[in-house]
Amino acid sequence: MDESQLRTIIRKIIDEELNGTPSIPVGVSNHHIHLTDEDFDRLFPGQKMTVFRQLKQPSDFASEQKVTLVGPNGVEINNVRILGPTRKHSQVEISKTEAFQLAIDAPIRLSGDLEGAPSIKVRSEFAEITIQGVIIAKRHIHMSLQDAAKFGVKYGDNVQVAIESEGRRTIFDDVLARPREDFVLEMHIDTDEANAANIQANTVARIVEAKPEQ
Repeated sequence: MDESQLRTIIRKIIDEELNGTPSIPVGVSNHHIHLTDEDFDRLFPGQKMTVFRQLKQPSDFASEQKVTLVGPNGVEINNVRILGPTRKHSQVEISKTEAFQLAIDAPIRLSGDLEGAPSIKVRSEFAEITIQGVIIAKRHIHMSLQDAAKFGVKYGDNVQVAIESEGRRTIFDDVLARPREDFVLEMHIDTDEANAANIQANTVARIVEAKPEQ
């Protein structure tokens, strides 16, 4: 453990003692894509999805493989990384800014909620396919069941979260609680939200109000 990491841990402990509310790490999700086995095989024939780096949530990883998104207006976004493992339905996640660039009316949804979501062309060096399921990810917090009990929330509850960033302390409303037994505590926001709130590597969030699901 280096000196910077030690300072971060000490600061976290002091903050929790002073504020009484546990801090939540903030993870920034850049554009990415999830693929079915079939769609991956079409884009990368004869290949296996290979790990670039592990992500914080168990079993999730960023792969070595990347694709290009092609909007209906011809605008392209290159080097969009595929996240693994494969899923039952392919899905593309972009920011609102990128939705404007691509001329796609992408809805703000939780991962997997793809009914009525628009389609987009996805291209690799080997093939081009069309995927139905372009969304802007709704901000949410992954947490264990123990974390959920600590925060007094259940799956589907919306919470209000304060982002403790330098010069741009921000309150985010409508943040969905997503507890699961194997989840690791982390709030997920996209690049638009992160830039607006001046998110840095050591930025943390705190729940300031819970709104139980009706």
